Amino acid sequence: MSGLEATIAQGCECCQQEEYLEAIAHFDQAIQCDATCSKAWNYRGNALSALKRYAEALTNYDRATFLQPDYHQAWFNRGLLLVEMGAYGNAIESYDRAIDRYADPAYLHARASIGLKQKLIFV
Repeated sequence: MSGLEATIAQGCECCQQEEYLEAIAHFDQAIQCDATCSKAWNYRGNALSALKRYAEALTNYDRATFLQPDYHQAWFNRGLLLVEMGAYGNAIESYDRAIDRYADPAYLHARASIGLKQKLIFV
């Protein structure tokens, strides 16, 4: 495992332990090593989203998808965030982009539908 991959793995481990600020520090370190690492931007967005720092998270997902337009997980995470922000139309657009880029679009379509329905029912 490369140093970059190890740093990202450490950040992901911190996220699993709900240590989001520490996770962000790891992802920042990964980005300093390689500013074009879409995976680090995506995971940094996840940590920011968990902290409810939605505008920053969206910027990170946007960066990840700009760097790697076919990165379905970043598009999907962007959709999840936009649902949380109440921007349902934009969320659907992000989900559609994720579905278009994933080998099993039915899987992501189902996940997106369930997420939107749950949010709309429980709002």
